[in-house]
Amino acid sequence: MRRSEFFRAVEEEFGNRSGALLSDLVLGAVGDRTAVEALDAGAPPREVWLALCIESDVPPERRYGVGRLEPRKH
Repeated sequence: MRRSEFFRAVEEEFGNRSGALLSDLVLGAVGDRTAVEALDAGAPPREVWLALCIESDVPPERRYGVGRLEPRKH
């Protein structure tokens, strides 16, 4: 997962709450840091995404493959 895919996935999943979750919710799985702090410290976006999903009770079926753009149609 790329960083841009991470932010797209967060926006799609959490909508208006995404900004607060990224900057306020402390995630134990990434060193007791917020998502933004973890990303800035070099944590892989996929790891941060999964930690955010687990902490926020996102169902497993919505955790994988999100944030990707649809392939271009020719």
